[in-house]
Amino acid sequence: MTRVAAVDCGTNTIRLLIADLIRDGAGRAQLEPLRRRNEIVRLGQGVDRTGMLDPAALERTLAVVKDYAADCADFGVAPGEGNRRFVATSATRDARNREDFVAGVRRLLGVAPEVVSGQEEARLSFTGSLLGADESGSAGGVAPRLVVDLGGGSTELVLGVDAPAAAISLDIGSVRLTERYLADGVTPAAEEAARIEVRELLDRAARTVDLAATGRLVGLAGTITTVTAHALGLAEFDPEAIDGAELSVEDALASCDAIVHSTAAERESWGYLRPGRRDVIAAGALVWSEVIARVVAETTVAGRPLGVVVTSLHDILDGIALSLARGSGR
Repeated sequence: MTRVAAVDCGTNTIRLLIADLIRDGAGRAQLEPLRRRNEIVRLGQGVDRTGMLDPAALERTLAVVKDYAADCADFGVAPGEGNRRFVATSATRDARNREDFVAGVRRLLGVAPEVVSGQEEARLSFTGSLLGADESGSAGGVAPRLVVDLGGGSTELVLGVDAPAAAISLDIGSVRLTERYLADGVTPAAEEAARIEVRELLDRAARTVDLAATGRLVGLAGTITTVTAHALGLAEFDPEAIDGAELSVEDALASCDAIVHSTAAERESWGYLRPGRRDVIAAGALVWSEVIARVVAETTVAGRPLGVVVTSLHDILDGIALSLARGSGR
């Protein structure tokens, strides 16, 4: 058994998972989580416009990294790259001054952050999602799952059964889309412009990932868990209700539409929606609605119309932790 710490630093949030790595009866790596933390720091604030990490955002993020380093010490996670892994994704990938961030993380946590490619981000997300996988299949065996990790700066689409067969990372997410189109609210013109861009990106995705082959659509990350909580009518965030939840396509799209067109007062009243996500959730729900609609259209043409969408709380953070297992192929 090895105790590990995984950190996922995205455009909007930075998350920590401390877990024990164990092996099941078949020798596969599994996780026994000990501590999870999730802080909204908006590291990607303004990156799409300036190409630089904002100094205030960098300061906020490194303050949380310092706290996470203390957690690692408290839980006895040994220092070094064999036990700690810090993955930085979209915002850091795009920033010209990312070396300031890299140096700060190395100083505080003892390991350098890995600014991973979109493809690696997709692979880690798919690997993590398998921890929550069931054995649902079709007449031909287990159906391919399309895993969608919808973040603040990018959205990954990964198709496969027990490993990625095709993947793409799109430079669109809740923060990036808000800053480009919806910073002044969801007007008809702004919404239409945002949807046009998302649809164009999905056209590009469809040339790499066979969306029509989707047997199971699995959504990850904060936007999708928020849509799920809304559809389920939850009073607050409930991991047990959300993880593995299946929504009909109709219910998922209805909740997306309600969130896109929600008022500030409505968003403040939703106990499952954290303050740091309220201003970008409309953009995230818009992206998710377009992904669902495109997959439904593609699978319908193929004669296997998608009827439900699934939400998983197992995601890239779990994939990062699993990558620390010996022989993981990292």
